[in-house]
Amino acid sequence: MLYALPPEQVAVRDMARDFADAKIAPHALDWDRDKHFPVDVLREAAALGMGGIYVRDDVGGSGLGRLEAALIFEALATGCAAVSAFLSIHNMCASVIDRYGTEEQRRLLLPDLCRMDQLSAYCLTEPGSGSDAAALRTTARRDNTDYTLNGTKQFISGAGAVDYYIVMSRTGGPGPSGVSAILVPKDAKGLSFGANERKMGWNAQPTRAVIFEDCKVPIGNLIGAEGEGFKIAMTALVGGRLNIAACSLGGAQSAIDKAVTYMKERKAFGKRLEEFQGLQFRVADMVTELEAARTMLYTAAAAYDRDDDDAGLRSAMAKRLVTDVGYKVANDAQQMLGGYGYLTEYGLEKIVRDLRVHQILEGTNEIMRVIIARQVLGVR
Repeated sequence: MLYALPPEQVAVRDMARDFADAKIAPHALDWDRDKHFPVDVLREAAALGMGGIYVRDDVGGSGLGRLEAALIFEALATGCAAVSAFLSIHNMCASVIDRYGTEEQRRLLLPDLCRMDQLSAYCLTEPGSGSDAAALRTTARRDNTDYTLNGTKQFISGAGAVDYYIVMSRTGGPGPSGVSAILVPKDAKGLSFGANERKMGWNAQPTRAVIFEDCKVPIGNLIGAEGEGFKIAMTALVGGRLNIAACSLGGAQSAIDKAVTYMKERKAFGKRLEEFQGLQFRVADMVTELEAARTMLYTAAAAYDRDDDDAGLRSAMAKRLVTDVGYKVANDAQQMLGGYGYLTEYGLEKIVRDLRVHQILEGTNEIMRVIIARQVLGVR
């Protein structure tokens, strides 16, 4: 597995790449310009098994592993990293319900989520707690029948356009042990949303604040046990980091492909750009660095599938390296097009804008360094 993908995984990757080429890439620039959220295309992806990639198959999931998921998200991101990233978040939510939900929750919710007839969002970050996630302040007070939520979640992908929100809420005292995961449907009384954020990139998916004002949901909407929410959130993010790294790989690969095509067509000083050794060296470095990042990601995903003891460490290392390399490669590819790289019609500037946020979300790359250093050094 380390040195070559078996045929069944190659088939999964090629299926996703064909879908990206046919259904995503031709429309990506328009979606970005119009801030269009392509739900219809997401549902077409779900019909091919991409709505519940690692959800068990008894409720409509595909029952695949994290390496297959990485292959899928990488391939889809060659068409649009923002669309692929939203699909990865939806899959993360579905997997939380599959892994921690009751059997009733699984059978009630997951068939529709796997078909993407219903969409989901992950609510952890708050205006006052990003990297310091355990300091979250959204509360969920329990009575005999309901939880009443109060607070605000920030930077939530899909907010206002999805059907369910997995909300990390404080049901107990301070710190990680007081956090629980609660499912909030879109029609819950007391649920509202902020304006769609004006962002540098990721314009093909909405991003809003999610606001809870005496928002009531039944106590049966608890996912897992009370006090287990922080563990659920952190476990989900270990896999989410692999996913977002895969999206960076796909976006950067598309940037290289666009730059190579341009180099074969563009002439300067009487020669095609591909004939200049300086640019040849730059392409060589870009391809080499991206392939090294790809190897690290696939290795980390395979470690997750094996449930290795160091899977979390490998996920953090892969997320840090791949998203940094992916952004650098995209930026270098844009530079190679000169002024044309700055024009929207060539697609490079969109890739650069989309990949920048991958160094921030699912745990900033600075936090990835903290995770790595703590595990290596054995310090807290």
